[in-house]
Amino acid sequence: MTMRGLYFEEFEVGAHYRHGLTRTVTEMDNVLFTSLTMNVQPLHLDEEFSKSTVHGQRILNSLFTVALIGAFHVPELTMGTTLGNLGYDKIKFPNPVFHGDTLRGETTILDKRESRSRTDSGIVWFEHIGLNQRDQVVVEMTRVGLMAKRPANGAES
Repeated sequence: MTMRGLYFEEFEVGAHYRHGLTRTVTEMDNVLFTSLTMNVQPLHLDEEFSKSTVHGQRILNSLFTVALIGAFHVPELTMGTTLGNLGYDKIKFPNPVFHGDTLRGETTILDKRESRSRTDSGIVWFEHIGLNQRDQVVVEMTRVGLMAKRPANGAES
């Protein structure tokens, strides 16, 4: 049996999912992601500099947080049924993420509509929320995804 996400028709506006995946983020995650993306911000790389900031220590690269929280929903909701992201909007970081924090994600289906240009897909608006081990929100974002419709021939992956 192949695991798959939901087809467009299966998404219900207002449905809320608390994803089972969690991940403790590490210094290695932060340094590797920050280095790979050539982000030289000392808040992510320089412990001595970061001691003098409002955080008192290095903080995790916020784009890593977006990528991680934006992936927690995949096994449950979009594995093999997404045709691509159409955009991200309203990304907020209410609390910083530090090395050693354990993150989890929740998703709410905000809206959906048929595609106006494609008969095989529809558009779904997702709200993804990331929380740390203290249940503090560390990221809130809205994502728009192009989702496959159920195959007309009844063959499901």
